[in-house]
Amino acid sequence: MGGLKTHLRAFLLGLALTGLAGLTAWAVGREEPVEPAPMDELRAEEPESRVHWDLPVTYNDRVEHWVKFLAGENRERTRLWLERSGTYAPMIRGELRKRGMPEDLVYLAFIESGFSPKAYSRAKASGLWQFIAETGRILGLEVSSYVDERRDPLAATDAALRFLNELYHRFGSWYLAAAAYNTGPNRVARILKERTGKTRGTDATFWQIAPYLPRETRNYVPLMLAAGHIAKEPWKYGFDELDYGEPLSYDTVRVPGGTPLAAVAKAAGVAEPAVEELNPHLVKGRTPPGRSWAVRIPAGAGARFAAEFPRVRREARLAEAKAATVRAASRVHRVRRGDTLWDLARHYDVSVAQLRRWNGLHGSRLLPGQRLRVGG
Repeated sequence: MGGLKTHLRAFLLGLALTGLAGLTAWAVGREEPVEPAPMDELRAEEPESRVHWDLPVTYNDRVEHWVKFLAGENRERTRLWLERSGTYAPMIRGELRKRGMPEDLVYLAFIESGFSPKAYSRAKASGLWQFIAETGRILGLEVSSYVDERRDPLAATDAALRFLNELYHRFGSWYLAAAAYNTGPNRVARILKERTGKTRGTDATFWQIAPYLPRETRNYVPLMLAAGHIAKEPWKYGFDELDYGEPLSYDTVRVPGGTPLAAVAKAAGVAEPAVEELNPHLVKGRTPPGRSWAVRIPAGAGARFAAEFPRVRREARLAEAKAATVRAASRVHRVRRGDTLWDLARHYDVSVAQLRRWNGLHGSRLLPGQRLRVGG
């Protein structure tokens, strides 16, 4: 009896294993597909890239008008602006992201300056974000004879985003904040109060008060949105094979006051225009005198700069001293009838004692035709 039970168990186990092997072979070898999971079907129906907005997206007659303008009459400049966006848009988006602000506000820089740090308007506004000098200073930017931080992409972006954030919290809407950025918060506040009886609003409120805003401001938000529509799908509007600029990338080095950018470039082993492009705010091509300054150089050049700059700086200082000597020696005045030492000293902004010392004079008499050195 025990032997019979043993054979029965072996028989049943063999059937089970045979069935399992057959099932596995069928599952692996069958040609017809298994039924896909519902989520896989939904993903398959989605386009590979879906256009995303983090500002309220609007496409009305005004937006369409500016889309046609940017893709038509303004086409070549729009292409240039799109290509420039490759350099500056990633930095701006990163700063917006850090502040929890909509990244689509990057298109304000598109319409303000075409992403050019050197853009300058008839209203004397400058830089990526088009600040006039007074506004720039109010927002903490230096605007002086040596430095114009309105042209510094990083400093100006920080100032612009701080300002936009303040405007958003004042008006409760990014569309209204953009309008206030363009025409000034007091004007928007006045028109908002007159037309709605309120001091804050929604994005829909912009379209409500738009007819009462200045023409430029009335078009400002539609133009920003039009820029976004094109930038997100440029091929849709005929902008193919765009040659986007490389994203902003640099090392930072600190140099003494009055250092020429040419010397920085030489020490870094790069072309001078590459350093100038990274430092468009240094308007005289050198750092301001009397203070050390952080200069941007192409990424990866920092180590070479550190090794070479002491030597290059010595050479530059010797060259400048020699040039100054040549300039001083060339400052010669030929005496005319009626010239006096006192008149010449006042004209050349030097002292009578200096004129005497430079020219070995002991008295005050001058002769017509006499050549006098008038610079030190």
